[in-house]
Amino acid sequence: MSNQPGSSTAAEPDQPDTTDPVDEVAPEAGTAHPAGAPGTPVLALLAVGWLAAMLWSTREAITSAAAGLTAISLSAFALPGVISAALVAGTAVALAASELAARRLGERTSVRFAAAIGAGMLVGLGTALAINLTYADNATTNTIAGTSAAAAIIGGAIAGARTAAPVGAVVTAALGTLLFVVAFSRARDPLFDLFGSDGSQASLVTAAKWVSRTESLLAGLLAGLLVFGYLTWARRRAVRRDPAAPALRWPVYLVAGAGPGLLLLLAEVIIRIGGGTLLDLAGALSEADAVAQTSLGTSRIDNGIWVLFVGALTALVLFGRTLGPARHDEDGEPEPATD
Repeated sequence: MSNQPGSSTAAEPDQPDTTDPVDEVAPEAGTAHPAGAPGTPVLALLAVGWLAAMLWSTREAITSAAAGLTAISLSAFALPGVISAALVAGTAVALAASELAARRLGERTSVRFAAAIGAGMLVGLGTALAINLTYADNATTNTIAGTSAAAAIIGGAIAGARTAAPVGAVVTAALGTLLFVVAFSRARDPLFDLFGSDGSQASLVTAAKWVSRTESLLAGLLAGLLVFGYLTWARRRAVRRDPAAPALRWPVYLVAGAGPGLLLLLAEVIIRIGGGTLLDLAGALSEADAVAQTSLGTSRIDNGIWVLFVGALTALVLFGRTLGPARHDEDGEPEPATD
């Protein structure tokens, strides 16, 4: 029997089958989202606690000093610690808020950025109010309050990035670095002796240089380790939730490893712009104060650069060690290794 044009049994081999169920679900396969940032509420609490501790210690130092020149000098010395803490706290709280908004309202860049900016502004406002209400009401206090608020808002803008895991890694490493610097201060005196300080001016300068480099090197190594550990945690958590989640590639580890150093350098820029008048006023008190402020500023920049490069290199090397050897397909062609 020949096939008729209108027959239901006619076969048309050239006609594509439009009912393939694979085609219907294919668009769904590429909808995997990048790894989120785990533990953001804990990071936010730790960062806010560190900021509160820095504000309290600065207030105690200023109020215990004699009024006038000593208070100005102590405020200038304390300003970098407060600004760094405000920058990290603004970033951490904003990251937690953006992650919460993304879970509740959807993974949209505009929603994430708006939540991050709003949280950064709240941290900045709260920091400024705490300073104005608990510190003496003068121009120095207003400088610290305004610069701290600006740092927190800038941190909120940083946390608005769509890729949350690297930001979480940077916040974790930055907090670890700040805590390490405080803990390292207890080892300064033994290290001065180790590096040949005999009480003379020349030996003190040389020993101080090597102590500073040792601190920066160890801080950079710690930052790289924390970044790698956090990103590994975020990756495993993302895979448990969605096996199709895209892997984090080496540029992410490189940039995140450099992140703590970049935050330190950014804090220095904020200090120079927002607190420049206070630093200049403290430097004008005496020749010794001028030398001290210049030396401390140079040391902070050097420390940020060391942490940037050592942290980036450490995170990248650790990531490289997780890569397996190149695999070969049946034709003998090498396939790229996966992490």
